[in-house]
Amino acid sequence: MQITQVGSPWPVEDERSLIARAAAGDRVATRVLYDTHVLRVHRLAFRLCGDPDLAADLTQDVFVQLFRQLGTFRGESSFTTWLHRVTVTTALNSMRKVKRFREHEADLEEAREFTVNGGEGDVDPDVRDALAAAIDALPESLRVALVMHAIEGYTHIEIGAALGIAEGTSKKRVFDARARLRTVLAIHREES
Repeated sequence: MQITQVGSPWPVEDERSLIARAAAGDRVATRVLYDTHVLRVHRLAFRLCGDPDLAADLTQDVFVQLFRQLGTFRGESSFTTWLHRVTVTTALNSMRKVKRFREHEADLEEAREFTVNGGEGDVDPDVRDALAAAIDALPESLRVALVMHAIEGYTHIEIGAALGIAEGTSKKRVFDARARLRTVLAIHREES
């Protein structure tokens, strides 16, 4: 069965045969896999590092790793879950190597989700800046789980599969991250 991906000139076979062809060195299959997943990988890399140039480099690194490891994909989870894990691992390892911390800028919608008072309306720029700094200051494990769940929209099951942790661990990390953000941002509530 063949399906055509919207916006892609390549016919897409079922994913398993496409992966097998790419693992065997088929350049067309490799290109189809790349075109199908590049935007998702880039978006996640950007969310993890906060730097557009670094995200572009990370995206390329992810696909280099992916195509090197493609033969090891066993299909025990979905390909996108496996790709997500490769993306997170590659991004975190790369960020450690270059000792760069992400400079996350939460847009107004994201900031609204984390505001202490949960109110509607525009978010104060000071609160937005404090939020970005507070997210940046979170331990890596909490920050990654928070970004994946609250911003990227992944379920705790998907996060667990991607990071190699239990679903409950993902929930606890997101809970702990939000608790830390509330504590750090409490001063802004008192100033209001």
